Amino acid sequence: MPDKNRSEPEASGPTAMTGSVARAVAAPVTSPQRHKVAIVLFNLGGPDRPEAIKPFLLNLFRDPAILRVPFFVRPFLARFIARARVAPATANYALLGGKSPLLELTTEQAAALEVALPEIEAKCFIAMRYWHPFSLEAARAVKAWGPDEVVLLPLYPQFSTTTTGSSLTAWREAAARVGLAARTTSLCCYPVDTAYAAAAAALVRAGYERARASLDPAVKLRVLFSAHGLPETIVKRGDPYQWQVEQTVAAVIAAWGETIDYTICYQSRATPQKWIEPSTEAEIERAAHDKTAVLVVPIAFVSEHSETLVELDVEYRDLAVKLGVPGYFRVPTQNADAGFIASLAGLVRRVRGCGPGLCSGAGGRICRVEHGGCPFGAPRRG
Repeated sequence: MPDKNRSEPEASGPTAMTGSVARAVAAPVTSPQRHKVAIVLFNLGGPDRPEAIKPFLLNLFRDPAILRVPFFVRPFLARFIARARVAPATANYALLGGKSPLLELTTEQAAALEVALPEIEAKCFIAMRYWHPFSLEAARAVKAWGPDEVVLLPLYPQFSTTTTGSSLTAWREAAARVGLAARTTSLCCYPVDTAYAAAAAALVRAGYERARASLDPAVKLRVLFSAHGLPETIVKRGDPYQWQVEQTVAAVIAAWGETIDYTICYQSRATPQKWIEPSTEAEIERAAHDKTAVLVVPIAFVSEHSETLVELDVEYRDLAVKLGVPGYFRVPTQNADAGFIASLAGLVRRVRGCGPGLCSGAGGRICRVEHGGCPFGAPRRG
């Protein structure tokens, strides 16, 4: 990186200058120091080799935000669930070369976001929740860089206590442990951000047009907005995630501007409890019954990983073929899509203006009164 305080070369020429004019010309000229902003990208994480699959699963199910049972039961239950899931998870990751692509894809998003913020000296750091690099590793790196301020940016557009909430808790603990005391602004969610919704709508529109072009005009096409599921009990206790997913879908449909057949469904059930419905599998079965093709949109994921590349692209596709669905298509996640990266850059600019502290993509609290899991806490009553 060039020295920002390096003097520009003095002007030269046959004419000698004297007095104050000469001194002014000869004085060092420095470029303005850009504000150093550390942007911490939160994501789930994934195993980086086959040997990491079991410890990754243990970290996931040991999280009290995920497995909501008494603390003295959680370690035993976490080991039981992880053991049961190691074999199928290993088979899934084998299809991806034995590891998750999530870190590499998040690194690409980080690099693109730095370029999209030329007005500041932005440096992105990645804090994964259940595998390296963990929040503690990221916090140490942020402190060593010495930023003027920190922006916490979840790669979860919709807030849940199980994702962004858990990541925020882990970050606070890590920052306190390393003594990181920079001005910090936390973005909790951006489910209806205009630029984010427009970028998502552009991907859905392109996917819909490709699917429609490959189908017989007589075959109907239904869009399945598929989000990661949650146990129903977590939602009933006030987690705003399901409501925010619904708001995102409404914003994307509005940005698209088309009248289409669509539904919202949920995938990736991981525990024996009752999860929010309808399931993606059930909607594929309904499409088969209705003899309509489906376009699956991973509406709560912004990077490809096992739940898109295997669950959606392999398992659900196989189910659709088996049931006789007349066409199965899938919209890619955002990854480093230019429109999505631009929306993240806009969010960084906006939350820097509303911080320090907690901000949503709209500034303040957007959740309804019944959402006690909202990070803003209980709304004030007049």
